[in-house]
Amino acid sequence: MTRDLPIANDAYLVMFDRNYQIADIYYPHVGMENHVLGHIFRFGAFVDGKFSWTSSWPKHMKYIHDALVTDVELESTDLQIKLHCNDCVDMVSPIFLKSIEVTNPESTNREVRLFFAHDFNLKGSSIGDTAYYDPNRTKAIIHYKTDTYFLMNVQTQSGSGIFQYACGVKELNGALGTWKDAEDGFLSGNPIAQGSVDSVFSVQLTIPASSSSSVYYWMIAGKSYDEVERRDSFVKTRTPQTMIKRTTDFWRLWSGKQRMKLGDLDQKLFELYKRSLLTIRSQTDGNGAIIAANDSDTLQQTRDTYSYMWPRDASFITIANDEAGYRTIANRFFNFCSKIIFPQGWYFHKYQPDGSPGSSWHPWIVGNQPQIPIQEDETALVVIALWHHFALNNDVDFIRTFYRPVVKNAGNFMLQYRDSSTGLPMESYDLWEERRGVFTYTASAVYAGLLACSNFALSFGETDLSKSYSEAAEETKAAIIKNLYDPAIGRFLRSCELADGKAVNHDSTIDSSLAGVFIFNLLPADDVRVVETMKQIEEKLTIKTSVGGIARYDQDKYHAEGGFDPNIPGNPWFICTLWLADWYIETAKERADLAKAREIMNWVASHAFESGIMAEQLDPRTGDPLSVSPLTWSHGAFVHCVNRYTRKFESLGSDPS
Repeated sequence: MTRDLPIANDAYLVMFDRNYQIADIYYPHVGMENHVLGHIFRFGAFVDGKFSWTSSWPKHMKYIHDALVTDVELESTDLQIKLHCNDCVDMVSPIFLKSIEVTNPESTNREVRLFFAHDFNLKGSSIGDTAYYDPNRTKAIIHYKTDTYFLMNVQTQSGSGIFQYACGVKELNGALGTWKDAEDGFLSGNPIAQGSVDSVFSVQLTIPASSSSSVYYWMIAGKSYDEVERRDSFVKTRTPQTMIKRTTDFWRLWSGKQRMKLGDLDQKLFELYKRSLLTIRSQTDGNGAIIAANDSDTLQQTRDTYSYMWPRDASFITIANDEAGYRTIANRFFNFCSKIIFPQGWYFHKYQPDGSPGSSWHPWIVGNQPQIPIQEDETALVVIALWHHFALNNDVDFIRTFYRPVVKNAGNFMLQYRDSSTGLPMESYDLWEERRGVFTYTASAVYAGLLACSNFALSFGETDLSKSYSEAAEETKAAIIKNLYDPAIGRFLRSCELADGKAVNHDSTIDSSLAGVFIFNLLPADDVRVVETMKQIEEKLTIKTSVGGIARYDQDKYHAEGGFDPNIPGNPWFICTLWLADWYIETAKERADLAKAREIMNWVASHAFESGIMAEQLDPRTGDPLSVSPLTWSHGAFVHCVNRYTRKFESLGSDPS
């Protein structure tokens, strides 16, 4: 199930699913550790002898304008009540806050009980957890294991707290969980449980006829009882409503820090632009790791997640952030990259938010031959993003600390990791992480990476080194055109392999990543070879259903359903579709030429969730989201596309007419 509403600060991320249930909680890093793992935190109500979990209620799930604060409306025709909820993670502390306005539309006074169920798997496991009610200092429910504590509490408008509670065993000997205890409207009062446990508590309020009343709930993370107790006292003293307001004000200030000219873009696209910046921020750890996605539902298919920092995704996103004026995120990312680069000058497949290498399926040996298990575009992209950052900000003091560990190490690696006979980069894994070879996209990234290193070396006065990098870049460019462009089909090839000093086994599969030839400035976007390549991408990879969009490549099977369909080359991906928009922007000669790019951006906006969240890909028949959501790169690609569009719109000036 998708994650429609992420809210976070630098260390605490809470993710709601499509049914407005908390399904993932990360602390003390965004993306690490997950203390829920897709188990759901239920939220229910008991009115007039009837009970219902809100997951089944009709609802509208959005955000408060320009803030990482939810704006959710729920209504039960069965219980005849309405709820209006705002959720946020405090701008500073690991404190989740929820305000609930409960409306009684009936003509009589009514008692309403709200229920909050907690299904933790602390540190990613249900083994050895403890849940208990603390009757003394906090009068709250607390879950803990070793150095991880979560405290949950509630307060009504009149100041009353928890009404009833229960702690118990879940998923053991047939026990579903203590949440089942809530469904008669009453709780047992069991004060403690250990092992595989959950908890639930209720709050009671009386609402006059045709009136509303407010409830405030909070969930605090910490390293010890004293820490969560102190924060609980802080919430009560400052009041939850004050903390929600200050967080809302902070995010509005953050998202409104840059003023940009919209050109002729619709206001809804600008709203999605700002929502994308906020979504990227919610998926970024305070240490600098920009996480690909934090949707634990992928565990059901692979027993692994997207909760890692891929240097590729993060570099593209950093470029977009930099262009949008969010320099702090970029600075943190480059600090992170300087600490994780391998001594030989390359990056692993992916990384945990704490900087340790992530899981990988790239082997260190193939056919008894050792190999470096990398995707070389990731090494190149970090340097490309760093040069982009320097060119934009001219922060010499900041860049100086990265020149040797990142630029020179990565540059020397790319310089040496080339085939001496063909001039192409040596084989590595493709950006889709599915096959090994020499790819047009990856080789184009290496070309741009070497040029970035050359620019840095020249800036720092190392002219000989700069020349070595630039000459290698030009050799790479010539080798790509010679070995990976096929004039017979009028476009670039996806890949080739290296054998005995020759490029062999050419793969002519049409692949959206061939856009790399203009993305990395190997050739101008209006070069006839690029034009024909992009036209074929649009023609052959467009999904010819009512959904539309661009597939990754022809006959892409990742998350594909059903048999072969000539109208469906694969599932539409947001990033691949936006690459086409980028190309239309780059080739525009006058403002009227931007219409196609604007059409694609409107397509993106129409396929985002009501909340503005974008998935990785869509079902080509229904348009439903597939794989993870949000995919941070989808949002980064949209931000970058809007940045590119508005710059081009301004540069073209007025239409000739």
